[in-house]
Amino acid sequence: MTAGFYDVVLTVAQWSIFTLELLGIGIIMLFSLYATFYNLNLLIKKGTSEELFHSYRLQLARGILLGLEFLVAADIIKTVAVELTFASVGMLAVIVLIRTFLSFAIEMEMTGCRPWQKQQK
Repeated sequence: MTAGFYDVVLTVAQWSIFTLELLGIGIIMLFSLYATFYNLNLLIKKGTSEELFHSYRLQLARGILLGLEFLVAADIIKTVAVELTFASVGMLAVIVLIRTFLSFAIEMEMTGCRPWQKQQK
């Protein structure tokens, strides 16, 4: 690759990483704020209930899952386009493994069953 082309790719990759990380963080924050205010409003109107608590947790979990997807995408771009070394690939593997475990655990929390055990519609 020529130096000029590599610089363009690097710049685009860095902006993409920044954008995806910002989106991931923003999505988690917005979903958290929305779920909190929405459910506080319901709590004030209807009072406490077990269903309200589960609804709140489900809304938070959805926001976290969506935000994690953007953060994983940013990590992949960072590793492949910016820091392609054995150490960075290993770190990416650990990060993706942890985030995949979190996604799996949150999905189980939301649905109450393992993803491969979901009832067919």
